[in-house]
Amino acid sequence: MEDTRKNEGLKALGSKTKYKMDYAPEVLETFENKHPTNDYWVQFNCPEFTSLCPITGQPDFAEIKIAYIPQKLMVESKSLKLYLFSFRNHGDFHEDCVNIIMKDLIRLMQPKYIEVIGLFTPRGGISIYPYANYGQPGTRYETLAEQRFFNHSIQP
Repeated sequence: MEDTRKNEGLKALGSKTKYKMDYAPEVLETFENKHPTNDYWVQFNCPEFTSLCPITGQPDFAEIKIAYIPQKLMVESKSLKLYLFSFRNHGDFHEDCVNIIMKDLIRLMQPKYIEVIGLFTPRGGISIYPYANYGQPGTRYETLAEQRFFNHSIQP
């Protein structure tokens, strides 16, 4: 007999996809981590991220990479996809997009550790690769965040 409670509360998964036309953090959904005492990585890659330059309105294209160590909650992947796609008509600088994504995911699920990297394609002959990370204060994950930040490679 199938346990129907496992997807309880999830709205995006299994329903018709409704795309938001502007930044929509409200579409993010979580589910319970079944292994909260284990440390393990969850990684997402969104190779088709787009946003708009807040000055020119021109589209910016990037690959967004998200990696986190979950605590009690995890982000549901379809809702994350819809959230990332909601930046399509949103105007913000590359660095802002990466930090907004990270902060929204911290608010949503309070991970032990998270990092977000934006590999933006060149505009005007220059590429921008913003990197942001966070580890829970007062824990070994805060130390992990510091170590990964100071050892972060500028190579994508």
